[in-house]
Amino acid sequence: MLIRPFIGGLATYLPILSRASMRRTGGTDSAAYCYSVWLRHLVMAARNGLSTMPETVAELGPGDSLGIGLAALLSGARNYYALDAVKYADIKRNLLVFDELVELFRKRVPIPDESQFPALKPYLESYEFPGHILTKERLRSALQQTRLDAIKAALAALGRDRVYHQQIAYFAPWDDPALLQQNSVDMIYSQAVLEHVDDLERTYRMLSRWLKSDGFMSHQVDFKSHGSAVEWNGHWTYSDFAWTVIRGKRPYLLNRQPHSVHLNLLTKNGLQIVCDQRHTTTSGVTRQQLARRFQHLSDEDLKTSSAFVQAVKTVCPGSTS
Repeated sequence: MLIRPFIGGLATYLPILSRASMRRTGGTDSAAYCYSVWLRHLVMAARNGLSTMPETVAELGPGDSLGIGLAALLSGARNYYALDAVKYADIKRNLLVFDELVELFRKRVPIPDESQFPALKPYLESYEFPGHILTKERLRSALQQTRLDAIKAALAALGRDRVYHQQIAYFAPWDDPALLQQNSVDMIYSQAVLEHVDDLERTYRMLSRWLKSDGFMSHQVDFKSHGSAVEWNGHWTYSDFAWTVIRGKRPYLLNRQPHSVHLNLLTKNGLQIVCDQRHTTTSGVTRQQLARRFQHLSDEDLKTSSAFVQAVKTVCPGSTS
């Protein structure tokens, strides 16, 4: 058992370190990374028979960077909603990312692959620029200078306006079902975020509420311990009390929910799973080492270290949160 995670959790009760933990996220301000993430979700949508022209997209947990959503806008989306627990994004830095993204799309740069981002998933069969999706005609329309100016103005306005400006909305905190209109979003996506959400059941219920009928979710979820244990799945060996100490006063850490829980919640909230691309790793712990609350984990859950899941909304569940 690592001692460092316990020390780190206790240290968050010190005022200076607690404030520092609120300022740091797992986000990235790399335009190439954001470009790669968005195009991977888009390519996988095409592969799974989903819409590749969503008009309104929402991102859960953008962190420091709104770059993935900006890439969606540069692909032709009309509206982008950023949903986060805490307002982290640096608008000045995101303006620079926007300019870099414009050049990547104009040059039709191939999707950055494992040689540049070895840990980034989902993996693709081909990393060529998806010209079959983002045709020259579509990009010509999406990258018109008047449109670029309008998006950039909307992004700059986020630094002045509290929440909303025409094409871009930034909600932090986001967990109010009244923030967005029911059945108003075409695509909701996240990248290595849903493993950090505390109330996972309510989150899926709210996301489904906002999603249009035939809209879809696209999520990359990481089930690993994020350095909280020696083994990649060692976080499932900690008791609830030990995990409370490790988390400390951080606004979020890991919810420790396995792969099957996500699939069940998607189905429960009226979504049909059309893609479940699992990445498996040999379990680093024995079943006897698991904490009591995780003794029920299936063999599949115990070795699923990440998954890329896409699901389309087919049923409208209840509208309450």
